Amino acid sequence: MNYLQTKGRIFDIQRYSIHDGDGIRTICFLKGCVLRCKWCCNPESQEYGIQQMTVGGKVKTVGQDITVAQVMEIVEKDRPYYNRSHGGFTLSGGESLCQPEFARDLLRAAKGMGIRTAMESMGCAGWEVIEQILPYLDHYLMDIKHINSAKHKAFTGKGNELMLENARKIASSGQTRLSIRVPVIPTFNDSPEEIRDIAVFADKLPGVQDIYLLPYHRLGQDKYEGLGRKYELSDLLPPEPEHMQMLKKVVETSSKLKCHIGG
Repeated sequence: MNYLQTKGRIFDIQRYSIHDGDGIRTICFLKGCVLRCKWCCNPESQEYGIQQMTVGGKVKTVGQDITVAQVMEIVEKDRPYYNRSHGGFTLSGGESLCQPEFARDLLRAAKGMGIRTAMESMGCAGWEVIEQILPYLDHYLMDIKHINSAKHKAFTGKGNELMLENARKIASSGQTRLSIRVPVIPTFNDSPEEIRDIAVFADKLPGVQDIYLLPYHRLGQDKYEGLGRKYELSDLLPPEPEHMQMLKKVVETSSKLKCHIGG
């Protein structure tokens, strides 16, 4: 089958983004995730199935089946912006690796068009899945949420052993630029010791130069109500800017990594 006709399920395509990779990006959000992070700002991404979600008092269908070619028609429209800003195409989710053939063929198509590629992912898949994607991926933005597996499981539903091992393998492969991203969540991983542990781990990964600390926010809280779900972290407040700066200094004093807040 022509890989441009590979079909997958998405819930959004966001144009003109300045996050999730360098420059101006078009981000394709894939449906489905193996984790259930308590703070997830896109709860509509977690289920692979097409859902109904109430948004602003109106019922919205969340989920669309689409081909690689149809996605690339949208991506192609903004090529001038990519060229001027060193931007490109990013896969996000959910967890992109839950639709491995679709993810691979989207990246393959973008690369074939001369467009830079990135993927935001937790690395929650077998190594044989990731191996198929790396040849078409310029920048892997990998979440590492915690070093302690028990605490990781308590807040996400799964332990972290597979993800940490995949981070080591991706870095050792030398096939793509690897950056580490850490969602900073109060009560979960916002202590200096926990951030230091992640920084020390990331600093040992060959070729990794950047780590991004992403402050917790509650922008997705209303989506839970729209899906008929309870948001479990409603009492949490976003970390203060001073706290984020302190954590940034922790990273910089415990590693050689360039630390960014946000992104």
